[in-house]
Amino acid sequence: RAAGGTADVTLEPCNHTGRTGPCAQALIADGVARVVHAVADPTPTATGGAATLRAAGIDVEGGLLAEAAARGNEAWLTATERQWPFVTWKYAATLDGRSAAADGTSRWITAPQARAEVHRLRAESDAVLVGSGTLRADDPHLAVRGVDGDITQPLRVVVDTEATISPDARVLDSAAPTLVAVAEDAETGHLNAEVLRLPRAAEGRGLDPYALLSALYQRDVRSVLLEGGPTLAGAFLAAGLVDKVIGYIAPALLGAGPAALADAGIPTIERALRLDVADVQPIGPDIRITAYPSPDHLRVAETAKEN
Repeated sequence: RAAGGTADVTLEPCNHTGRTGPCAQALIADGVARVVHAVADPTPTATGGAATLRAAGIDVEGGLLAEAAARGNEAWLTATERQWPFVTWKYAATLDGRSAAADGTSRWITAPQARAEVHRLRAESDAVLVGSGTLRADDPHLAVRGVDGDITQPLRVVVDTEATISPDARVLDSAAPTLVAVAEDAETGHLNAEVLRLPRAAEGRGLDPYALLSALYQRDVRSVLLEGGPTLAGAFLAAGLVDKVIGYIAPALLGAGPAALADAGIPTIERALRLDVADVQPIGPDIRITAYPSPDHLRVAETAKEN
C-alpha cells in the first residue's frame, strides 16, 4: 500500500543497521516514490540515507519545518553532534527567586500540577542529576512516579565529591538505577552503590563537570535533567553546560532563604546570561518558563572540550 506514496519523516532515513535495519532500504523495498524529511541525520554511521534514496530514483526533499523538528528532537540531535548529553536545568522558585525558606524548608514551593510535570520531565530524560547539598537537605527520591504508560526509569546521578551520602538515602533504593559520582581520592567503602570516580574541578570545588558529562555519554546518556541545587546549577552554567532552562515560578514571596542559583561566574550586569524565552505557560497556580541560553554562552563548553 506504500508503493507510489510519499513518506514524511522528521529525521533523514538512515542507511545503516543498528538496533533496527536501514530505513532507506525499507523505503526502497516498499516502492515509496517520494520522501520528505525535516532534519538531516548527523550520525556518521547513518551514511547518507537521502543519497541512497535518490540513487534508487526516489524524489527526496529535506529541510521542511527543520527548526520545529529539531526542537522536538533537540536532546538526541545535540548530543549526537557534540558527543556529550543535552542538559536541561529545572528549578522551582518563588516570585522573589527563593528556592527554600530561611529555615531551609522547601516542600512545597509549587503546586501539585507543577510537581506532576517534573515527573514527566524525568520520564523523558536518560538521567536525573543532583548534588550532595540537595541530597542532604531534601533526601530526594528522583524516580518517576504517576506517569502513565510504559516508562524506563532514568539513571539517578548524585554528584557527591567527598562521598558523604548516607547509606539510607532514598536515592539508593531499588526503584531506579543510581550512580554516585565522587572524587578520585574519596573513600567509598561505606557505599552500597555504583561509584563513578572523576577528577576534581580545575577551579573551585566539586568535580569536573565536563568529565562527568563525558562519562555519562559513554553510558548512552543523551539527555540529563539537572534538578539541583543552586551550587551545582551555578557550576554547570559557569561551564556553559546548560542547554535549556525550565523554571517553575510560584506566586509567593519569602524575602529570605537560599536563591535558586548560586555563583555562576557572572561578576557584573553586563555579563548577565540572557536567555531566549521559548514558552510561558500557566501550570495550575504557577508559571512555567522555558528558555535557552545564547549560542555564545554554549560555546564556552565547546572551547573547554577542545582544550
